[in-house]
Amino acid sequence: MNIKGFYDKFHDWRRTYIKERHFLLFACFIVGILTALAAYLLKLAVHSVGMFLTDNFSQTGANYLYLVYPIIGILLAGLFVKYIVKDDISHGVTKILFAISQRKSRIKSHNIYSSLVASSITIGFGGSVGAEAPIVLTGSAIGSNVGRFFKLDQRNLMLLVGCGAAGAIAGIFKAPIAGILFVIEVLLLDLTLSSILPLLVTAVTATTISYILTGTDAMFAYSQVEVFTLNRIPYVIALGVICGFLSLYVTRSMSWSEDLYAKLKPWGRLALGGITLSVLIFLFPPLYGEGYNSIETLLAGGDKFRELLNGSFFYTQQSRWGIVIFLMLILFFKVFATSATNGGGGTGGVFAPTLFLGCILGFVYSYTMNELGMATYLPQENFALMGMAGVMAGVMHAPLTGTFLIAELTGGYELFLPLMIVSICSYATIVIFEKHNIYAMRLAKTGELITHHKDKAVLTFLKVEDMLETNIPIVHPEMTLGDMVKVISSSHRNIFPVVNDDGVLQGLVLLNNIRNIMFRPELYDGFKVKKFMVGAPAEIKIDTPMEKVMDTFEDTKAWNLPVVDSNGIYLGILSQSSVFNYYRDVLVETYSDEEE
Repeated sequence: MNIKGFYDKFHDWRRTYIKERHFLLFACFIVGILTALAAYLLKLAVHSVGMFLTDNFSQTGANYLYLVYPIIGILLAGLFVKYIVKDDISHGVTKILFAISQRKSRIKSHNIYSSLVASSITIGFGGSVGAEAPIVLTGSAIGSNVGRFFKLDQRNLMLLVGCGAAGAIAGIFKAPIAGILFVIEVLLLDLTLSSILPLLVTAVTATTISYILTGTDAMFAYSQVEVFTLNRIPYVIALGVICGFLSLYVTRSMSWSEDLYAKLKPWGRLALGGITLSVLIFLFPPLYGEGYNSIETLLAGGDKFRELLNGSFFYTQQSRWGIVIFLMLILFFKVFATSATNGGGGTGGVFAPTLFLGCILGFVYSYTMNELGMATYLPQENFALMGMAGVMAGVMHAPLTGTFLIAELTGGYELFLPLMIVSICSYATIVIFEKHNIYAMRLAKTGELITHHKDKAVLTFLKVEDMLETNIPIVHPEMTLGDMVKVISSSHRNIFPVVNDDGVLQGLVLLNNIRNIMFRPELYDGFKVKKFMVGAPAEIKIDTPMEKVMDTFEDTKAWNLPVVDSNGIYLGILSQSSVFNYYRDVLVETYSDEEE
């Protein structure tokens, strides 16, 4: 028996003897193993490349290779994507959000390796981004392709996409709870009884494999230096609000920078991004790579934080305020370093940059308060952790993810209360100004973002063109009442669109409006359509998102509305009854698994 014959026989046996929802758990187990291995390979590659390039750098002076490495990394990553992958692999989390919002469970198989390779090169050579967004795309691609290999149905394929993302986060951070919460809060996967167990299986499996490969120690070494006391809560709340405003700065600055780079040609993006990144890293070496070394330095306690000045022009500026100014400049320029990396052609995400920024912000905040004597002593290591949770919660609009991830990353569970307070305050601050997180902003602008609200989530699955009624007779403005009566007699509808010779919508003829004259033959030649037609309550553009379409129906109180293209050309009629029928079908298809 050949391989294909065995493959087909296996699937026939599986469908006969194993229920789909039971076999799904086995698939999740496989996804957990593969995502953990992918995360391990990515971390190993990034660390190896970075150590090879910078191991012999001077600690007491400037290193001019910082001006070269980032440009080479962006160039190599860009060439790999353009000539080998030949597909856009940037904005990994946004791509998964789009796939979920469009019910597209098929993620291309090259995403299993392409993001891993490109981000390893980018970050290893100094790209100021994180590896988490690429590994999330890799994990989702693994989930999608494992599901397709086992020929699972569409609903379970969608779930495996989310499981792959959960496994990737759990594997790279050794944080199973954060992996699940990330999928729920950031990827907006609707949590049901049928989805929680697969997510748990994948996340726990990935974390276990990571423990086997790298040990059971937390990702960042941390020991609580002082027990949290309630009298520090006002300072924790203030830090949360500051984190929210920093998150707003990060979100809007990156959005602005992204639009700027998008306007340039490829070589222009490489030049601007490469030069910007190289100069910033040369001046501020902590901007090199993910920044996790800097986080470890700040969490180590004592005077170790002064090591952040090593290898820079600021090495001699180790006064108590020199370090604060240095770190404040890093807070300001980190956004541009990250944008330059991705805008120039590199591959990476904002996960690590948010942790990096939050850690520095929390440290600077507590250090400054202590130096000025404005508060009882604030443990700098503790507040650095709180800052990490706060900025992540704000940028990603994910307070639970921010809280649990920092607790799992460091083992700092004793700080659970202040971590939650900072995360909530940061989130509450940024949502006043930004409705969507940094990943969802692009999809939200086009109305393609799925939500946790079931009604709105189902509406994102509906498209106007799928429900369009095109079999309704059209009439012309110069037609007589007699001609109109002939059209009515051969139709079962009570609404008729009026279009001119160019097909542009002019108005509507409503049967109820002419009922009193349509049975008077003496008027047939004296009245023309243009006299008794009425304007449409509203016109719907063919590309209008369904949520806006339903708002239009609600505002106009109409049951039928005409649909036109961007030039006003009539395309068909959309009725509320068609929308409700499609809505019911999609609702049953999407959520019927909750009752199983």
